[in-house]
Amino acid sequence: MTALGTESLTTDEASPTTKGTGTGELADFDTLTERYQRELLAHCYRMSGSVHEAEDLVQETFLRAWKASADFQGRSSVRTWLYRIATNVCLTNLEGRPRRPLPAGLGTPDQMAGDALEQDHEIAWLEPVPDAAVVVAERESIRLAFVAALQHLPARQRAVLILRDVLRWSAAEVAEALETTSAAVNSALQRAHAQMNNRGLTEDTVEPALTSGQQQLLEKYVDAFWRKDVDTIVQLLTAEAVWEMPPFTGWYVGATNIGDLIGTQCPGGTFDMPMLATSANGQPAFGLYMRTQDGSGFEPFHLQVLELDGDRVRHVRAFFNVDFTAFGLPARLPADYSPDHAGNGAGTSS
Repeated sequence: MTALGTESLTTDEASPTTKGTGTGELADFDTLTERYQRELLAHCYRMSGSVHEAEDLVQETFLRAWKASADFQGRSSVRTWLYRIATNVCLTNLEGRPRRPLPAGLGTPDQMAGDALEQDHEIAWLEPVPDAAVVVAERESIRLAFVAALQHLPARQRAVLILRDVLRWSAAEVAEALETTSAAVNSALQRAHAQMNNRGLTEDTVEPALTSGQQQLLEKYVDAFWRKDVDTIVQLLTAEAVWEMPPFTGWYVGATNIGDLIGTQCPGGTFDMPMLATSANGQPAFGLYMRTQDGSGFEPFHLQVLELDGDRVRHVRAFFNVDFTAFGLPARLPADYSPDHAGNGAGTSS
């Protein structure tokens, strides 16, 4: 298996200076945290599957680094040292915790539109991450398909795969970070590759930048939801498209089936569902708003993260209970909002 989403930030451009006391204590810790916070957030997100947990894990990483700064001897770059701390913080946090799945990863069969909708708020679901929270070089390795597949790996295999395939560490470096042997690292990596390959995850699943045709596809998609034109939505999906919407446990396969789901079980009607563009996990995403019952405006309903296949949509993951403002979207739209007066609403933000 070839490396997915290889990071470009593999060396320190300029390691923070140390005080001239001989203690090796790192100077200017605020600058240090500012420099590495976003990429460490992406690392902890890949490990945990939760942006909220990742934020806490990064803070714990910097706290441990601060306490240990006097012992830093400069045998590795500061960046490598921080990643080593962050990885072990994540492994400690993951002990005894269940993986974070998406509905299709629960092991249950797909459903037909019309089946009863069931929610499960006890499951710690995989969460989307705003692109603005990570650096551009990391976006390929935070694709939802990749992060969802990582959640099926045991925590240490997950760490090995990320450190070897994403960060491009040597087996010896990983072995030192995890206090094991190079042979054990290579064995764990082989097992992780086998599981990822079984899930069909290859470099082909990583999408390039959107083409003009795909931009037009997204414009039609947004317009079809605004008009609740189910026939057009179906036409814009691949024949075997997949729809997931945690915390609902059901997942749906097939364009016609998804169209029936939207047509019969989505509460919005014509001109009730405006969508605004953002980006999440390095993929095009849209915040879908729903007109309130009293007609006073539009409130956040769910965040759709799309996976494209040429000029069609092949996978939609619709996340409920999402803070739209974290994705650069307004918390509410006024009652007189209309896409016709607000631009086409398609594409992704950078």
